[in-house]
Amino acid sequence: QKSLTATLRRLERTGIVERVVISDRPVAIEYRITALGKTLRDPIDAILRWSDEHLEEIEQARARFDDEAAG
Repeated sequence: QKSLTATLRRLERTGIVERVVISDRPVAIEYRITALGKTLRDPIDAILRWSDEHLEEIEQARARFDDEAAG
């Protein structure tokens, strides 16, 4: 929870999301993507395509790392 809140606050600070307080009791907060945040759509789609194309290599790298970390 703490990490999610910190991440959302950083995104708010950079203008990617906006924080909207829905109610005070009980506390209800909503985060909405801003127009600036929507400009990230194409770069994020490119990263997703890249990860799909390289999934096998990614999984191999993770397995190597885990094996080395295990000793």
